[in-house]
Amino acid sequence: MEIRWLEDFMALARTRHFSRAAELQHVSQPTFSRRIKLLEEAMGATLINRQTLPLSLTPAGEAFVELCERVTRDVRDTKDRIHDMEAEASARISVGSTQGLFSHFYQGWARKAGVAERLQLNLKATNWVGEQFLDALDNGECDLVLCYWHKDLPWGERLNPDRYESITLARESLVPVSVMDDDGQPRYSLPGTAEQPVPLIAYHPRGFLQSAIEAHLSRSKDSASLLPLNENTQSASIKALVKQGFGMGWLPQRMTEKSEQFGSLVRAGDEHWDVPLEIRLIRLCEPRSDDLLTLWETLENQHA
Repeated sequence: MEIRWLEDFMALARTRHFSRAAELQHVSQPTFSRRIKLLEEAMGATLINRQTLPLSLTPAGEAFVELCERVTRDVRDTKDRIHDMEAEASARISVGSTQGLFSHFYQGWARKAGVAERLQLNLKATNWVGEQFLDALDNGECDLVLCYWHKDLPWGERLNPDRYESITLARESLVPVSVMDDDGQPRYSLPGTAEQPVPLIAYHPRGFLQSAIEAHLSRSKDSASLLPLNENTQSASIKALVKQGFGMGWLPQRMTEKSEQFGSLVRAGDEHWDVPLEIRLIRLCEPRSDDLLTLWETLENQHA
C-alpha cells in the first residue's frame, strides 16, 4: 500500500467530495477515484458510502481514517527526526584517521580534548593508504586528517605551510617486538646476521611507517639484517602476525600490550632501535567552516 493512498483517503475524509479532494491532491478526478478504489480493494472493505451527499465514511472507513492519521503522523515525525539527525551529522567535522590511530589513540584523545561530540570519523579512511589522506583533504572527503608524521615521509614536502596547517598532538615510538621463546627471550631479535637474517613482518611502502623504519635503520650505528616476509598497510595486521610467531615487527608503543591468546610480546631490540614519530592533526589552511576554525583554535591552545 502506498503512502499517497492514505493521504488521498484523508483528503476525501476531510472534503467528503471527490472533485475537491482530487484538487487537493493535484490529480484528475478519474485518477483520484481509481486510487480510492484500489485502496478499498487492498483493504478488502468499502470505506466510502457513495450513496449519501455529501459522501460519508462507512464504519470501516471511520476506523481506517484513524489509522491513516496515526501512520501519517508517525511518518512525518520520523522524517523530522531523520532530518535532524542528518543535520547534526553534517554539522560534525569529518576526520580521516589511520586504523591504528583510530583504535589506539583517537577516541581517548578526542574525549580528553573535549571534542568527541564535534567530530565524526570518515569510515572510508580505513581503506586509504599514506598520501591518499592528503588527497582526501584536497578533495573535500574529510576536514581533518589524523596520522603519523616524520621527516622521512617520501611525500613530506606536500605539507606546505601555504596549503596545510598541522598540530602535533603527541609523540610516539615504533618499537621492535617479537613473541617470547620458552626462556622468556625474544624468538627473533635484532640485528640478525647475513647468514641468519631476522624474519620481518613489514609495512607497505606507501604507508606512513615503512619509510620511517628504513630511514632510522640507515642512520643506525648497527646494521640490521632483515628478511621481509610480507607487507601490510595496517599495524593491527602486523601485530596479529607477530603474535602468531611468524617474525618480528615494529609496532606503535601503544599497541605493544600483552595478549593472552598468543602470549606476551617482548622487545626484539633495545631502545636505539625505536623509531620516533609524531601524531599530527592536519587541515587545509582555508577552513571549510567556521566550526572547523573554532575547533582548530581550541586544539591549538591545548597544544601550545
